[in-house]
Amino acid sequence: MKKLIAGVILLGILSSCGNKKTNIDPFASITKEVDSIRQIADSSHHDKSPEDPQPIQADESFDDFIYNFASDEVLQRQRVKFPLPYYNGDKKSNIEERNWKHDDLFTKQHYYTLLFDREEDMDLVGDTSLTSVQVEWMFVKTRMVKRYYFERIKGAWVLEAINLRPIEQSDNENFVEFFGHFATDSLFQSQRVREPLAFVTSDPDDDFSILETTLDLNQWFAFKPVLPVDRLSNINYGQRNGDDSPTKILALKGIGNGFSNILYFRRKAGEWELYKFEDTSI
Repeated sequence: MKKLIAGVILLGILSSCGNKKTNIDPFASITKEVDSIRQIADSSHHDKSPEDPQPIQADESFDDFIYNFASDEVLQRQRVKFPLPYYNGDKKSNIEERNWKHDDLFTKQHYYTLLFDREEDMDLVGDTSLTSVQVEWMFVKTRMVKRYYFERIKGAWVLEAINLRPIEQSDNENFVEFFGHFATDSLFQSQRVREPLAFVTSDPDDDFSILETTLDLNQWFAFKPVLPVDRLSNINYGQRNGDDSPTKILALKGIGNGFSNILYFRRKAGEWELYKFEDTSI
């Protein structure tokens, strides 16, 4: 079915060489390095206290660090500043080390999501000069956001606080609430997909080129990825995610499997619509 549709698409395709930066999977090679980094982390655990963590190679990039932080229990305990402040709305409590439970974050999933307001902000991914980053869970049904605040201290990334609070509401259609409806209701989804839908994909005959064409509604439903339903993850490298933004970019990135889909949304008459779909999976 997909081969037939792809054949139809290629009849009207416009092909152009392009930079495939959106296909970068920051976790693609990390899994191969976990064992060696675990050995370093285990050794430093005995030599350094949590208040004075020893930087490791993974600290250079936050993406390297967060994968190892989530997948290695020893490293995680070393990189949490105890007692850890935990804010539930305006109520503050502290988590002692003895009460800490290992947090896998999104590493048990096949992919994670990133949220941007502008395409240029996607260049922040992989920036090695960052000193402050937040990892976020946005829960669709409860309309809550959980933020993990990380700071790089003397070269080492450390979790300094967790904050759980309601997602801010505004007069505009909230994107997280909209996306929860979009992902679960095919009829609603069909009403919020622009026709024709701009489509960008890898050129099967040239690894360094992309193909640009359009999809009709039926083709979108044939090619679309499985969409997250209950919650969205996000790594905030410093990009703005404003409720009043006229555009939203939701990137779905595989963890070590080459999967890369990007959904581009914009407001039209006050309502969100999908106007561009990008699939540059390897």
